[in-house]
Amino acid sequence: MTPATGAPTLRGAAVGRGIGIGLMYGLFKPRVLGAWRVPASGPVILAVNHSHNIDGPMLMGTAPRPVHFLIKKEAFVGPLDPFLRGIGQLKVDRTTVDRTAITHALGVLGDGGVLGIFPEGTRGEGNFASLRAGLAYFAVRSGAPIVPVAVLGSTERRGRLISALPPLRSRVDVVFGEAFAAQEGVVGGSGRRTRRALDEATVRIQGRLTGHLEQAGRLTGRTG
Repeated sequence: MTPATGAPTLRGAAVGRGIGIGLMYGLFKPRVLGAWRVPASGPVILAVNHSHNIDGPMLMGTAPRPVHFLIKKEAFVGPLDPFLRGIGQLKVDRTTVDRTAITHALGVLGDGGVLGIFPEGTRGEGNFASLRAGLAYFAVRSGAPIVPVAVLGSTERRGRLISALPPLRSRVDVVFGEAFAAQEGVVGGSGRRTRRALDEATVRIQGRLTGHLEQAGRLTGRTG
């Protein structure tokens, strides 16, 4: 399919994955668990906890497939704007209903790609305590399964050389969980899209994400 003007491309995301692999494995020591749980083909949404700025690049460099992330528009400044667009990332305005971002995100899933979302909407505690409805909307609308991802260890310590980053060569755990549908018993995008249905889906999603985060903490010996 020929992408619409400004739409992200798989080739761009593949380049971004290569950059992520080089940077993340060059600077840190990622330990990746459960990557086999990400479907090898077809649309999928990776729902990631978000407590540090490296969480997105870390997932881009450790996921088994190229990822198109929804990223706040504030990050697209100066030379980062063409760079992020070039590696297949999606700019989203969080203050309004960004129809361009929605169209591009659904286009990624419609083309069988991988969409990365921070369902909390912004960087915080990284505990999935407060979810926005966007994740449920994309999952119900597209029928794509959700794979929960826990990034743990990125905020444990500050680096000596660059305090905004974890210590160089420190271990960061990336744990992929079991794929699940946003609406129980519904597959293929045939679910209800009413406000009540999306609210119910959000509650279901939150339960699965927090459950995965707790399990990942026990598995790795970390809590966040």
